[in-house]
Amino acid sequence: MTYRRKDAYYRRARATGYRARSAYKLAQLDDRFHLLRRGDHVLDLGAWPGGWLQVARERVGTEGRIVGIDVETVARLPASNVFLITGDVRDPAAIRAAVDRLGRAADVVLSDLAPKLTGIRETDAARMTELADAARHALPVSLRPGGQFLMKTFMTPGHDELVGELRRVFGDVHTTRPEATRHGSSELYVVGRGYDPGRS
Repeated sequence: MTYRRKDAYYRRARATGYRARSAYKLAQLDDRFHLLRRGDHVLDLGAWPGGWLQVARERVGTEGRIVGIDVETVARLPASNVFLITGDVRDPAAIRAAVDRLGRAADVVLSDLAPKLTGIRETDAARMTELADAARHALPVSLRPGGQFLMKTFMTPGHDELVGELRRVFGDVHTTRPEATRHGSSELYVVGRGYDPGRS
């Protein structure tokens, strides 16, 4: 069953021109939570290979603006309102550069960040937590008040604390898994709506 699900989404992505099967995760989450709207400004943290950029571009339309940032170089998309920055989201200067390219604080911040795994549980958990913290700490600079946040996270020892911190600054927080998630995966997605930095 696991491989049939994986192959089905992989084949669908290839057939429809999406760069990754993860595009369907964002599409499913947006269908449920209505995060992306026409004309929105969107920041995509951990944008490689670009599947989430493609979905975001479809949802915000030509009126919107999207900036993706990743340590890996992302191939350009054939869209005049999608911009790419090669940089590390843990670097505040890289986040500021991305926001400058966006033109203003984002309406929606997306994060599909995941570390390169070593197979050593403690090391991998620490790296996952580090990236999740980097995405959260970027919010005061990158997300407008009232904005929306979608972040991939993992079932690590710091997960509950992370969600608790997000509940302090978002009016509505959900933890969920889209149907496109591989069976047996430890990844989860946290949705935060109604950003209120003054509550921190």
